[in-house]
Amino acid sequence: MDIILSGIRPTGHLHLGNYFGAVQNFIELQNAHKCFFFIADYHSLTTHPDSGDLKERVKNVIVEYLAAGLDPEKAVLYVQSDVEEVAELYLLLNMFAYKGELERTASFKDKARMHPNNINAGLLTYPVLMAADVLIHRATKVPVGKDQEQHLEMARNFAKRFNNFYGVKFFPEPEAYNFGRPLVKVPGLEGSGKMGKSDNNGIFLYEDEKSIRKKVMRAVTDSGPTQINQEMSEPVKNIFSLMKLVSTPDTVDFFTEKFNNMTIRYGDLKKQLAEDIIQFVKPIREKIISLSSDDVYINKVLKAGAEKAKISAQETVKEVRDIIGFMNNTK
Repeated sequence: MDIILSGIRPTGHLHLGNYFGAVQNFIELQNAHKCFFFIADYHSLTTHPDSGDLKERVKNVIVEYLAAGLDPEKAVLYVQSDVEEVAELYLLLNMFAYKGELERTASFKDKARMHPNNINAGLLTYPVLMAADVLIHRATKVPVGKDQEQHLEMARNFAKRFNNFYGVKFFPEPEAYNFGRPLVKVPGLEGSGKMGKSDNNGIFLYEDEKSIRKKVMRAVTDSGPTQINQEMSEPVKNIFSLMKLVSTPDTVDFFTEKFNNMTIRYGDLKKQLAEDIIQFVKPIREKIISLSSDDVYINKVLKAGAEKAKISAQETVKEVRDIIGFMNNTK
């Protein structure tokens, strides 16, 4: 059984793209592997040191992931800052990270351009903190997107350097995990690209019926087919791609035939899509509303998750300290 780890940044609400692109895969993983899913609140400070609404954002993330199907009885769900061992391992791994390689990372260059007045040490050593997140549980597999592959490779390097320097085989070299299949790319409502956090581009899991209908009816299409069986334009393909995710095959076939024989009415297509999205989102939204008012349960989940995560983290840090040669007088 692999040890799977994935971090979730508390930066916004879940939308359909997140659900089909990641959450469904997390649900599948938690049923087959030992999984650690954590809220990366330390990471969020590298570009947003003003943490005024951090607690609220962390709560929103855990509420929405629980509502979407993550199970605290099957996976370990915790907040990064609740496990102080992460910070200690981060400190120790910094001894195996070199200034030049950190400055060459694509993410550091990009963030430094975007935040020229906030080029802090945490931003520079972001890959080391990510490595600590992974290695603290000696994870073997990490689901990552293209933008995080370089960071995972650096985590592998740090693990290898530690092992080689002390002559041990303690840290595994974590591998990227792609779920064994291409990730679902959920298109947005603006006619091109994938669904994002823009209000005009994404359907969020917490949204009510009125909001969903309004957004879908505004979705970009085109002027309609002008010949039998013509190829769909990108915006229309996007509408059908969304429909394939939330509607029945019969519904998709019905509107596909309408398009192919030039009798389609995009208004009817979007009305049907809106209703199908509403029905899909409804049970998740109801859970979000219920969980949002149950602070006792949320705190219970996070406390239990932190305790489970700390058991794993404490074992790792104790062994790391022993390998390095600390006296461990208080352990």
